[in-house]
Amino acid sequence: MNTPHIQEAARDIPVLMQADVVVVGGGTTGPIAAIAAARRGCKVVLIERFGSLGGVLTLGLNTKPSGSLLGGIPLEIWNLARSAGGAGADYMATTKTGGVKIASPADPEIMKMLLTRLCVEAGVQILFETFVSSPYVENGTITGVVIESKAGRQFVGTQVLIDCSADADMAAKAHAPFVMGSGDAQATMQPVSMYFVMKNVDLVRLADWARTCDDVPARAIPHDEAGLAYGLWLTGFNGMLRRFQEETGVKLQRDNITLKTTDGQMYVNATRVLGVDVFSPKQFTDAILECYRQIEGVCRFLKERVPGFEQARLGQVSPILGVRETRHILGEYTLTGPDSRGETRFEDSIAADSSALDIHDPKGGDVDFQSMPPYEIPYRCLLPQGVEQILVAGRCISADHEAHARSRNMPACMATGQAAGVAAAIAVQDGVTVRQVPVAKVQAALRAIGMPLRASEITEA
Repeated sequence: MNTPHIQEAARDIPVLMQADVVVVGGGTTGPIAAIAAARRGCKVVLIERFGSLGGVLTLGLNTKPSGSLLGGIPLEIWNLARSAGGAGADYMATTKTGGVKIASPADPEIMKMLLTRLCVEAGVQILFETFVSSPYVENGTITGVVIESKAGRQFVGTQVLIDCSADADMAAKAHAPFVMGSGDAQATMQPVSMYFVMKNVDLVRLADWARTCDDVPARAIPHDEAGLAYGLWLTGFNGMLRRFQEETGVKLQRDNITLKTTDGQMYVNATRVLGVDVFSPKQFTDAILECYRQIEGVCRFLKERVPGFEQARLGQVSPILGVRETRHILGEYTLTGPDSRGETRFEDSIAADSSALDIHDPKGGDVDFQSMPPYEIPYRCLLPQGVEQILVAGRCISADHEAHARSRNMPACMATGQAAGVAAAIAVQDGVTVRQVPVAKVQAALRAIGMPLRASEITEA
């Protein structure tokens, strides 16, 4: 079918500013990249389409990395959140395959403020409520981005672009090669979902019940009541959900529910929509509407079937859809499943990560959440093929579908953002391309801020 087109007239675009480094996307990854580059003396512009930073972490109400934060800027931010009463202690979650050390959830409102404050203190110029239409490419090299805002269409020049859009939007528009999801003919991808909050939950009653409930096999339950505010984490409810649907006729799309506390409120991960093309505005909207329908059903289930929720009510619904997987760039190296299981050591490693393997079955089955040995992420995974002066960080780095089940988690996203920021700054200051940056210099800078680079350096249980 031929799609009709219109002709857009050519026009001059005013130049808004020139930067050393432009970071596209102010979600979980982008602020870390921006801070890392700015602290090394670069003029950095961070462009974000919403009015606050943090993305899925804050607006998306996810609040908790699926792993521990091992050093550098990510750990610094979490420690600041703890000192402000906006996060608790790390905890060990029990899973079917053993324990997974997880960083405490962080209060999303406090985290918004912290991310913004650290960016401003580092000298980052933030552009909120601004959409990046496309990168500007000259002779195969990115030299800036075209933006859209209330001021109209403008241009921001840069020496290095860091794509933290989560979907590799800038790399794709610059014609860098990529694969969708699994990369096969089906382009299988993990499903989308939407977090929500339940208020007035009796946490003590819920915790006491969950300790002896066989239908909650994965859990972290604090021994003291004070620890419940940030330390209660429960995953399961599979049998209870099946019976609820059979007895009520309410149709849900997910076999399990994950509950976690943040500042004494219950954050619920229980929705799922399969096979969504998030680049289709209609399918994206339909997925949001379906999540709303599921949220109503899950709220009813929790109130009617789970002790502690009798007086609970819906408190907040995320204003954004949680997207787990779309594009993976084809970089100079593609992280593989065996790599992500800790089977490979890389000379150019820029981060070691101990996040859980976290797969939401693309076909609709149960969630596979399990502990695994630490692994390493090489710098080459951040370098797209076919275009110069761009780094990609976050869940769209060069990783296959299996490896993505670990590298998409927040600790890895923040770590790749940090490395991209450091590498971009070194490239600018040394007058080399990001592809020519001496990795040993990047590694030395990362070690100087306390970031482990080798799997063997991670000794946590």
